[in-house]
Formats: sequence, C-alpha cells, structure tokens
Amino acid sequence: MARNGPVVVGVDGSPSGLEAVEVAAREAAYRNRPLRVVHAFVWPSTHMPLGAVESDLRYEAKRIVAEAEERARATAPEVEAGGEVITGEALTVLEEESRSAALMVVGSRGLGGFARLLIGSVAGQLAAHGHCPVLVVRGRTDGTGPVLVGVDGSPAGETALGFAFEAAAARETGVVALHAWSEWSVPVPPPEDKSAPYAYEPGMLKADEERLLAESLAGWRDRYPDVPVEHRLVRGRAREALVEASEEARLLVVGKRGRGGFAGLLLGSVSQAATQHARCPVVVVPHA
Repeated sequence: MARNGPVVVGVDGSPSGLEAVEVAAREAAYRNRPLRVVHAFVWPSTHMPLGAVESDLRYEAKRIVAEAEERARATAPEVEAGGEVITGEALTVLEEESRSAALMVVGSRGLGGFARLLIGSVAGQLAAHGHCPVLVVRGRTDGTGPVLVGVDGSPAGETALGFAFEAAAARETGVVALHAWSEWSVPVPPPEDKSAPYAYEPGMLKADEERLLAESLAGWRDRYPDVPVEHRLVRGRAREALVEASEEARLLVVGKRGRGGFAGLLLGSVSQAATQHARCPVVVVPHA
C-alpha cells in the first residue's frame, strides 16, 4: 500500500515537533522516500504596520524549517530532506499536503497546546481528516518491540493490517494482531434475518471471534511469510486493550473507523483513544 509521495512532517518550533522530525526521517528511510518539512505560517492579528514585523516573522518561520531539516539530516543522512514555509492555518495546510503524501507525521502537542492537553488539536483533526495514513508521535520512540495492530474485520481494519505488515517488514520485527471482543461488540443481525439468532450457544461467540482474527490475517501472512505474527484475542474493550498493549510496542496501527463506528463519524472511538492515550507512536490509516 506504499504511495509514491514524500513523507511529510508538520513542524512549529516545539520540542514535540522536532521529535516528530526524527521519527519522520526514519519513516522516510524505511520507505526510501524523500522527506518534506512543512511549517504553516499565519500572520498575527496586529494593528502595527505589516512592514514592522514581517521581516522578523519570516525569519523565525524559515529558522524553524531550517532547524528541522538539520535534525532530519542528522537522524537519517541518506534521506533527501527539504522544507517550505506555507502561508495558511496549520490544519488546512497539512490536510492539503496529505493528498499527495505517503505518510503525514505530527507531534502530539505543539506550541498551541495547553500543558495538560493530551493531544494537540492539529494532530487529532489531521488524523480525522487526512487523506493518507497519519502518524501521531507520542509515548516512547526508542524503536523497540513489535508493531501492534487492531483487528476487527472491517474494511478500515484490513487496510490497517496491510500498513502494519509493511511497517514490520521494513523494521525486521513482528506483528501483534490484537482483536478485542465481548458480547456487546457483535453486530445485531437485522430483524428479517431469522437464520442468525443473536443468542449464541456457550463458547460459540469466542470461536467465531477467533475465526475472524485468523481469517483476517491469513492473506497477509502469505504475503509476508518472514514476518512473525502473534494472534492476541482479548475479551474486553478494544480501546483499553490496545492502549495497554502499546506499552511494549514500537508502533500502534489502527483504522480510522472500525466496524462499530457510526457512518458520520470521521474518527472512531478506538482510533481516537489510541491517539490520546497510547504509550507509543500511533498510525491512523484511512480505508483505501
């Protein structure tokens, strides 16, 4: 599912933004893609003549990009890195960039975030509105452990599986495929379907969920035979199970919306919880 565009990282001069640059540089190296550093620049509301502040503001914006480029080259010297200052609101600029990017990378908190805010508004909104996979840098970024992916049998979950296997192969590590289930996670059949009673015989529901996990992974295991895979079936809520498992993962991959999502919801509850609470970087993958 690799795309031909660059890896794009949004920076704002914050420590979180520079950490995102390091992660983005490594991601570009994994994919053999160039890195594009973007800083969204908005003119402040002021009654001062524009000429009195324009030079300083432009200089600072260019400095932020130059510092990020330098950090990227130090992290992955083999990656072609370039940057640009783009006039516009951050989310608008980054969403437009996501149309042609292979991957968008953003920090979990920027200069505009409050100290107690778990995720910056730009990161959360970009995960919901981005047109390509969005990597939110949070938690530990030491690059150890497997790639953790949430499996639920949905189209978005299938696309997330493809991203997870590709990422694991590039990192020469394994995949932990986690499927959480409960009596409340199974869709209720339509009233007209008399052949599928909602009441399961004892043990039947768990067996069905085990089968769903195995069938979801079958094709990907064939495509990536060298990637070790751990099946992990958990009885409980997917949000809590994935956040807890992320403690030992180097990357958590989730679909933008799973099979339990509402039609009008851009970011599902599981992916939203992951970007807010995971202990490692999170990739939110839209349905292809």
